[in-house]
Amino acid sequence: MARHVKKGDMVVVIAGDDKGKTGEILHVFPDRGKVLVQGVNVVHKHLRRSRVNPQGGRIQKEMPINISNVLPLDPKTNQPTRVGFKVNKDGSRERIARKSGDSLGLVNKAKK
Repeated sequence: MARHVKKGDMVVVIAGDDKGKTGEILHVFPDRGKVLVQGVNVVHKHLRRSRVNPQGGRIQKEMPINISNVLPLDPKTNQPTRVGFKVNKDGSRERIARKSGDSLGLVNKAKK
């Protein structure tokens, strides 16, 4: 099933603690329905001392958020937009921004 976002998209968080933040999608987890967005849902992970990390301490890392809580940015207006899908004449499917009608990239290429 095609998703409305993919890796590398700039998205806006529309719900949750980080509502209004923007970031780039680093990873998509389609089986869990989650995405990892740069700079969003940052938590502190506590590390115990080890040979690799002799001092221990806290690190900050991004955690996944639900895919339904993000919308891609429209390339023309730089506003969050819903996504539609269009089938081209050659059979390829592409994502289009509902606000401006611009292309957001191909979902899959045409089958030969």
